[in-house]
Amino acid sequence: MLASHVVYIGLAGFAAGFINALVGSGTLITFPTLVALGYPPVVSTMSNAVGVVAGGVSGTWGYRTELDGQWGRLRWQVPASVAGAVLGAFLLLHLPETVFIMVVPVLLVSALVLVVAGPRIQSWARRRAEARGRSSDHVSPARTAVLVLATFAVGVYGGYFTAAQGILFVGIMGALLPESIQRMNAAKNLLALVVNIVAAVGYTLVAFDRISWPVAGIIAATSLVGGWIGARYGRRLSPNALRFTIVVVGAVGLYRLFAV
Repeated sequence: MLASHVVYIGLAGFAAGFINALVGSGTLITFPTLVALGYPPVVSTMSNAVGVVAGGVSGTWGYRTELDGQWGRLRWQVPASVAGAVLGAFLLLHLPETVFIMVVPVLLVSALVLVVAGPRIQSWARRRAEARGRSSDHVSPARTAVLVLATFAVGVYGGYFTAAQGILFVGIMGALLPESIQRMNAAKNLLALVVNIVAAVGYTLVAFDRISWPVAGIIAATSLVGGWIGARYGRRLSPNALRFTIVVVGAVGLYRLFAV
């Protein structure tokens, strides 16, 4: 591997770890970088999925305080993410990548709209709950079921393509839950980490020889640092600043995806 490639991959890995902890679309940096350096798309996807696990660990650990009080719901979302990721990893090995690449822009635009509209949706849900004499923090069984199904769907997407799954998680949770965006970001980090772990294990067991382990190692080392720094500074952002950052990074990610 050329020294310049090591530098490019290392910088992309650091940026991915930082952005994944903060927003959740770091793969839209590493994936185009690897493809531009000559790695095949499937090799890039699998090598990246293995590498960014380390950044997911540091990012989730950095947001551990915001996870308090969410475990009652996450005990349903985590298994849904696992099941979705297993199916997504299976699909990656059996379907052409163009299938999901065609769907990615639609999903991303929809998620960004939900991120922007999240506060209004939450306000509407709060007023509706109060009008019915319920607590504004109440999440009905029906809404929980929709959330779990949506989490499964994002898990399938994440196990297949991984790119920008964090934005999708924040989008659906913002539309369905009465939570602050920082707490949703914490849950997003955990769920995305679960998906990446499942996908990485699946790729390793089934397609060990199709993973570029030097690339995965470089991304792991640099994303670990990026995830820790991203969590440290992301937790200090105001809700509006974090929401704005998610939208900007998502828009840039869309551009990069089309530019590959």
